[in-house]
Amino acid sequence: MNIPIQINENSAEPLYHQIENQLRSFIITGQLEEGTHLPSIREFAGSLNCSVITVRRVYQDLENEGLLRTKQGTGTFVAQVEAGDRENYRLKAAREAMQAAVQSGKAVGCSEKEMANLFQEALKDIYTK
Repeated sequence: MNIPIQINENSAEPLYHQIENQLRSFIITGQLEEGTHLPSIREFAGSLNCSVITVRRVYQDLENEGLLRTKQGTGTFVAQVEAGDRENYRLKAAREAMQAAVQSGKAVGCSEKEMANLFQEALKDIYTK
């Protein structure tokens, strides 16, 4: 199975976090359906050109969240995610992304008002296309 993970090597975000966020998104949005068999840790690491340890951490984190389940001897699968849980994961992911953006803006000296204006511009840019 080919999972279209996009890695940005120039990003300050750790590699495992990039992979984990994208895989979580595929599961939450239903692009990876319940019961989907994921590649083995070695296979996935090979396709992403990263270490086995990185993929193992991603799988473990997502399993701890209840998004994946591992069956000894058969592999890792997408777990059943209830509709309410999907909504919570979706909103949590959006909230965390916004908080990270606000932290970045604050770190470079943007005021709260400037950040609010930038957020409104981003909303218009994305939702009016």
